[in-house]
Amino acid sequence: MMEYINRLKIFLNEVKIEMKKVSWPTRKETIYTTSAVIISVFLISFFLGLVDLGLSKLIERLIK
Repeated sequence: MMEYINRLKIFLNEVKIEMKKVSWPTRKETIYTTSAVIISVFLISFFLGLVDLGLSKLIERLIK
């Protein structure tokens, strides 16, 4: 049990060291990239919705 606790302490210490090396994005970068993702998702969803609507109408006409 003690070895497990010692290994856990070593692991957590290594995690702490690695977290200090991380290059975190600035607030401006985070807002910019988040906005880009949201806009991309909206545009792709709109496009796929139009494609779905068009294919639905096409299949509906073919069935009649």
